[in-house]
Amino acid sequence: MSKIILSKNFIKSICKLALNEDLYPIGDITSKLLNNNIKKIKLISNQNGIIGGLEFAKQTFKLIDKKIIFKTKKKEGSKIKKNDIIATINGNIKNILSGERVALNFLSHISGIATKTNKFVKLVNKRCKICCTRKTIPNMRVIQKYAVKLGGGTNHRFNLSDEFLIKDNHLGGNQSIVDIVKKAIRNKKRRTITVEVDNLDQLKKIMGLKFDRVMFDNMSYKTLRRGVRFVGKKYETEASGGIGVNNIRKIAATGIDRISIGELTHSSSILDLKLEI
Repeated sequence: MSKIILSKNFIKSICKLALNEDLYPIGDITSKLLNNNIKKIKLISNQNGIIGGLEFAKQTFKLIDKKIIFKTKKKEGSKIKKNDIIATINGNIKNILSGERVALNFLSHISGIATKTNKFVKLVNKRCKICCTRKTIPNMRVIQKYAVKLGGGTNHRFNLSDEFLIKDNHLGGNQSIVDIVKKAIRNKKRRTITVEVDNLDQLKKIMGLKFDRVMFDNMSYKTLRRGVRFVGKKYETEASGGIGVNNIRKIAATGIDRISIGELTHSSSILDLKLEI
């Protein structure tokens, strides 16, 4: 899988785009009404969770006013509690308020994904990996997958070039699952090959072929357990489809190696944070 590296230059460029969206064309017309007072403001959490995106907040304020001092009180990816002080921001109140929403949007979104991921990670045994998917907000994938890692999760493929993932829709052209898996093997070039199966009959047809991972899609606990036992150590196993906090422990108890969950990125709630003057 492609390595995800959030360099300071990348973060700075993303923050520039976000500020342009919020301040174009003439800036924060309301905050301009205030006097140039220097204030020390606290960034506070309104709930428990995992904090993430601190560098995004720091770069946001720095782009607006280099004199603003953003001092962190918590480490990136650390556990926080309600009413914890996450950071202090010292500087011109007008400029701080101009960057407030952009900074909080990054912090809340990244922290929200990290917090939800961590919740799932805690519900399964250490051997079972919690994975995200490609169900991400367009142009936000690298940030969302970064947040999953902060929460203790594992990144699935980053894009369609990273790995082969043969799904039911790929078989819609009357091509047999055996033929398409064999084609993937011939074109492998060190890439991982994952094959999704809807039933155990499909699995039996491809057993023995040299691919890497079986993805069991929307299967009952009983069928999933049978599939994991049938595969044994021949392939890595993964479960997907309809998995949430209410059933993930039972899914993990089948002995599955990985569980992929779309909601980690496509519907995570934000972590509630605020600036207190």
